[in-house]
Amino acid sequence: LYLSTGDDSNPFASDGYTPMDDRPGRNPAYDARRTSGNTNDLRGKILRIKVEADGSYSVPEGNLFAPGTEKTRPEIYAMGFRNPFRFSVDKKTGVLYVGDYGPDAGTADPKRGPAGQVEFARVTGPGNFGWPFCTGDNDPYVEYDFATKTSGATFDCANLKNTSPHNTGLVDLPPAQPAWIPYDGGSVPEFGSGSESPMGGPVYHYDAGLDSPVKFPEAYDGDFFAGEFGRRWIKRIDTAEDGTVRSINPVPWTGTQIMDMAFGPDGALYVLDYGTAWFGGDENAGLYRIENATGGRSPVAEAAADRTSGQAPLRVTFSSAGTTDADGDALTYSWDFGDGTTSTEANPVHHYTKNGTYTATVTAKDPTGRTGSASVHVVVGNTAPKVTLELPVEGALFDFGDEIPFKVTVTDPEDGTIDCTKVTVNYVLGHDSHGHPITSAKGCEGTIKTSADGGHDPNANIFGVLDAEYTDGGGGGQAALTTHDQAQLQPRHRQAEHFDGQSGVKTYDKAAAHGGKTVGDIDNGDWISFEPYNLTGSKKLTARVSSGGAGGILEVRTGSAAGKLLGSAPVPVTGSWETFQDIEVALRGVPERTTKLFLVFKGGAGALYDVDDFKLSETPVDKAAERVLVFSKTSGFRHDSIPAGITALKELGGSAGITVDAT
Repeated sequence: LYLSTGDDSNPFASDGYTPMDDRPGRNPAYDARRTSGNTNDLRGKILRIKVEADGSYSVPEGNLFAPGTEKTRPEIYAMGFRNPFRFSVDKKTGVLYVGDYGPDAGTADPKRGPAGQVEFARVTGPGNFGWPFCTGDNDPYVEYDFATKTSGATFDCANLKNTSPHNTGLVDLPPAQPAWIPYDGGSVPEFGSGSESPMGGPVYHYDAGLDSPVKFPEAYDGDFFAGEFGRRWIKRIDTAEDGTVRSINPVPWTGTQIMDMAFGPDGALYVLDYGTAWFGGDENAGLYRIENATGGRSPVAEAAADRTSGQAPLRVTFSSAGTTDADGDALTYSWDFGDGTTSTEANPVHHYTKNGTYTATVTAKDPTGRTGSASVHVVVGNTAPKVTLELPVEGALFDFGDEIPFKVTVTDPEDGTIDCTKVTVNYVLGHDSHGHPITSAKGCEGTIKTSADGGHDPNANIFGVLDAEYTDGGGGGQAALTTHDQAQLQPRHRQAEHFDGQSGVKTYDKAAAHGGKTVGDIDNGDWISFEPYNLTGSKKLTARVSSGGAGGILEVRTGSAAGKLLGSAPVPVTGSWETFQDIEVALRGVPERTTKLFLVFKGGAGALYDVDDFKLSETPVDKAAERVLVFSKTSGFRHDSIPAGITALKELGGSAGITVDAT
């Protein structure tokens, strides 16, 4: 039995670098050397044991430390991991494929260490994979004194020493092994860019004797299938026997966030999709099968119901809407309602007369006999509670460290009067496509404090999520049901490159940019968008810009790129693409509803300007700064062109709330 453990260390006070804070009196949880870097601790490891028939376990030969070795644990197979969240074992070769998550520093710092990165590790035998001293391709961290904020020597990945006062294991550690495939940002072109969340997937082994029309082809024999939770892809990695990567190839996937994968006995790839909700599940969550289409493709079934809980008799309208067949075949449908009754209608109505928990399954079949199935669960005898998070509103603005007021309304037919002590509100630190639960509060009303995040680079794609949940008391002999409602909170400061939508722009690495990246290649009419945003109370947007081109106009709109104009401001030529300055846009007529925020770029021909980041504020633009004085009597210039220029300036200023005077 192989099992993985995380480093059990607090990542929120080391600026996104390695946590090695051993100050006297400091909680040891801020020092990962006590766990991942400790040969006498089971955390931050891959463990390898043999479970015996009586429930006990023994340690097989071949682990990192032989039984009886002083200051070691014999269960350790591989050490030096931070968060080996998903891994697989190739049963044919014994090789482990591990997806390990690194910290979140946005840029490298010679005084601290490398920028945050993640990795796929290929573990062919016992060893040390470096954390918290080294990461990625054996990129070393720097010793750092958290009390004096001074840096020491760079760690030697080949000769590591654990001198932490919290270390109970060996001082001299096995040499660190480099990651098989480390990546961050767009460092591996085939991986794309965005969130960094590797999921260790399976290795495919072709079975020539298996009679299955859906099994993967022989050409994929021995290939590793990697998943990415945040980037939402599956890649087939063609690998030589020694681990050399020959090629990285895309696998068709139209789902969302991959949680786990395995090849089934039919040779098809089964994928567990987490969905897009935070800890609550949604319509995207499910188990999917990817088949090798030989001579035709199977239908892809969808199942839905207008209600999934309630008292008997319960009338449920089922739907197979969304079911597709890539070959365009005519489909037939059969429903099994889970209570002994069936239907051949595509969208039947069924009455459940007895309490129980039922699984209703629809099977779509094409003329060749290929099928696809989908299910929906129905609980009869207990009604799921209705939970509404009234405050904060979706897309509300906040600063990290703020106290956020909340208000939750809950109704439940069986529970009647709601006990507010059973209502839980969780604050989750969102990061790209995943989240870290930070704190929680009880009650229907109150406040919850957000974290002043120190575990992520301040320029990372981080935000807040409030999740309200209530679990009822059950009913009709059925299990209790839980319902969630959530609101995403947007930080007032946002990096432009973390847009949700765009037209025409590209992201560039810029040393002078906050977070090291900027939105560029901006031409007239291009835009970027962000959602959800509730701008209530906002009076000013401050953008950090640079221009070695023509400059232009920055417009702030809502709804669409041609939607309501809240304000605009000129973007000057700053002298170079690396020279940044702030501009302020006065906002007027801000909608009270939650909407989509657009930054629209206007100007002449050619490259206009770059946008680094922006900040929304309830402080209005300084009125004194909104007045421009134009002197028209300047010798050596054509005076007949000045009136037209002044008129243009007045029109430009009017849209931005700027008064233009001319003398």
